[in-house]
Amino acid sequence: MSICFRRRDFIGALGSAAAAWPMEAGAHQSAVPVVGYLDPGAPESSASFVAAFRKGLSETGFVEGRNVSIEFRWGYNDYGRVPELAADLVHRRVAVIAAPASPAALAAKRLTNTIPIIFATGTDPVEIGLVASLNRPGGNITGFTSMNMDLGGKRFGMLRELMPSATRFAFLVDPNAGTAADTSHMEAAASAIGRQLDVLTASNNREIETAFASLMQRRTDALLVPSQVLFNNRVVQLVSLAAHHRVPTIYARRDFPDAGGLMSYGTSTADAYRQVGLYTGRILKGEKPADLPALRAAKFEFVINLQTARLLGIDVPPTLRALADEVIE
Repeated sequence: MSICFRRRDFIGALGSAAAAWPMEAGAHQSAVPVVGYLDPGAPESSASFVAAFRKGLSETGFVEGRNVSIEFRWGYNDYGRVPELAADLVHRRVAVIAAPASPAALAAKRLTNTIPIIFATGTDPVEIGLVASLNRPGGNITGFTSMNMDLGGKRFGMLRELMPSATRFAFLVDPNAGTAADTSHMEAAASAIGRQLDVLTASNNREIETAFASLMQRRTDALLVPSQVLFNNRVVQLVSLAAHHRVPTIYARRDFPDAGGLMSYGTSTADAYRQVGLYTGRILKGEKPADLPALRAAKFEFVINLQTARLLGIDVPPTLRALADEVIE
């Protein structure tokens, strides 16, 4: 009788221990920090940039699946979903929110002043209200800016050197991306070199096609396309339309000339995502966003696709070739 009792006790204890194992495993898993990754774009066109983000994280000692977990939230180019996705990450109480786009960073900032936010933006983060200043961002947010609007004058200069007789330019923008500041900077850059600038808007595939059709009606000489989520996820479409309508176009990111676009000048997008990963890792190690200055881009790329230039009947001057970081033959 006593032996049976002890056997029942042993079996019960064994069952209790087995039941406790998942709880202990769950408790151990919860100790792994969770990073929220909030992007208005789509994963299909962002694989290389996510890889750069992971690289930055790994340089601080954090490897996904080993000692950090990443919760991805994608807007699939629908800016209206971004606040909801940001709220989900805040409710999840992630350790850090990585927001590699201005709309994502602004949405997250409106929802929390405690969870650290690391942004990457092409515009001035002070001007759009992300940080108080670059050197002293303050609060719970810091990150990386490419200051793309400061490069507008250089892009105009490159197009003017490529096409000295060009007088009418167009600037394509997504009105949902909060581009008022960028547009005003581009208009000032065009005015500074005495050229006319038409601002065209597009927020979906159909409107992009309509914008390109209007270029022909306006007799536009050349087009400038900024680094915005919608356009960055439409590389093939934009390059194909520019080729179809024979519009010389300069882009802000090198993946466009890689895909057949004429040329690009801008910061290294991969490096920007890597910087976001680095700062995310430093925050996970205990540093505070307010103590980390918002970094300005230091790495720039000028890429020319000579094959596309020949198809457009454009002779690229030797001076412009000499400036290029890469010439695609």
